[in-house]
Amino acid sequence: MIERYKKTFVPMQAFILVVALAAAVWSGHVEVGAAFFVVMQIGAIFGAIWGHRLKLKVERMPIR
Repeated sequence: MIERYKKTFVPMQAFILVVALAAAVWSGHVEVGAAFFVVMQIGAIFGAIWGHRLKLKVERMPIR
C-alpha cells in the first residue's frame, strides 16, 4: 500500500488542499474548509487501502 500511496501523495495532497481552500473561500467559513480537508484525507487513506487490496486480488487471479 505504501508504494502506491507514495506515487500519488503529492498530487493528491495538492488537490485536497485546493478543494479545501476553495470550499472555505466559497462558503466563507474556515470550518467548512477544515471539514472538507479532514473528510478528503480520510477518503485518500481508505482509497489507498482499497486499491492495495484490489491489486492483490487481481495479482492472485488465475490467468485463463
